[in-house]
Amino acid sequence: MHENPPAVSWREGGVARRARWLTANDRRPPTHILVVTDGLTADDACRLAAGGTGLLWRGDFPNARALLAAMARRIDRSAARRRPLPPAAEFHRQRRHRAHRARLLGAVLVELGPGHVLGLRRAPDVAAACHEVYGPSATPAVLALRELIGVLSAHEWRRTGIPIPALGARIHPHHGVFAPTRTDYVALVAQAPLGPVRRAFDIGTGTGVLAAVLLHRGVPAVVATDVEPCAVACARENLQRLGFADRSTVLRRNLFPPGRADLVVCNPPWMPGTPASPLEAGIYDRRGATLAAFVRGLPDHLTGRGEAWLVVSDLPELLGLRDPGALPALVAEAGLAVRERLTAPPSTRPQPTDDALARLRSRETIALWRLGRAEPSVPAGTTAPCRRTPRRSTPTSRGNPRT
Repeated sequence: MHENPPAVSWREGGVARRARWLTANDRRPPTHILVVTDGLTADDACRLAAGGTGLLWRGDFPNARALLAAMARRIDRSAARRRPLPPAAEFHRQRRHRAHRARLLGAVLVELGPGHVLGLRRAPDVAAACHEVYGPSATPAVLALRELIGVLSAHEWRRTGIPIPALGARIHPHHGVFAPTRTDYVALVAQAPLGPVRRAFDIGTGTGVLAAVLLHRGVPAVVATDVEPCAVACARENLQRLGFADRSTVLRRNLFPPGRADLVVCNPPWMPGTPASPLEAGIYDRRGATLAAFVRGLPDHLTGRGEAWLVVSDLPELLGLRDPGALPALVAEAGLAVRERLTAPPSTRPQPTDDALARLRSRETIALWRLGRAEPSVPAGTTAPCRRTPRRSTPTSRGNPRT
């Protein structure tokens, strides 16, 4: 949220109007606003939106939602007629289409009065949901209807929570924080072999779900980090609700906290690409920078025999967005070795007619890479030094020696 948010202005009934522009996604306000009502067709709405006009809705609330759905169908029909491209090119084309779709649908606007009151006919009470995301409001504000619908959905998820079988409990996501609706990566962290661990790091914690799983498995202390303030607040709230507040610390950091840990866990954004919103930052990694920084930083944050659990999807390799040897090479370059690779099928599968890439998406595998420090290699032509077997000491008054 901006400290001094921008404003939007328009004319209505011959009177100049002005209100705050409200967004949690850094969406730019429209430069021109037209007041519209129930008679607006989807064709006209798409044409006006394509020209950069914001459409301030004054009709019935359910009709506004119906207009969004009709616009989406019209936009998607044009994309469905295109000839498929090779996987990587098709992926980028679909991302451009989704961005175009979001821009047009984001042109339908609504006005909230003081206290986040939505004054449309048959409108729901949105005050509590908006207060969670935008804070208190004493003046009128305008925002995209599509964003408001997302805020309402996030409020319901935050209220009811998402069941996590590995915890036997629920995680309550906040708006703008990647929700753990996929159980595959959580299950891998819940089932991976866990040795003696005094302290663990959870990098990019989001809702705090993986930190909670580690604590549930008996790890004495977990330090969780995230770069987004909303994620830090969300993780703290979830860990406190689950009774783990005394064994967990949540910090706002870009990747690692200070110090070293016996176990470092990370489920980074797995798709190469530029995120278009804070929520997309949990999926798309610009030029693979986050993944590379995490792997390269591990040696400075692992204890001597420490281990890292890197949870990633192989979808980038399937789509031709990343070379299959890139991640193993990155691991080796950091002086690490793969101790084990645990895999699981994704918890959700796309429908066969989902899109042109559905066949490849259906082959996706989620993997947990167990990484540790690489053993020193022995140069060719030399003999490895013999390891002396320590003599077994007899017990003394101090107890048995550590083996």
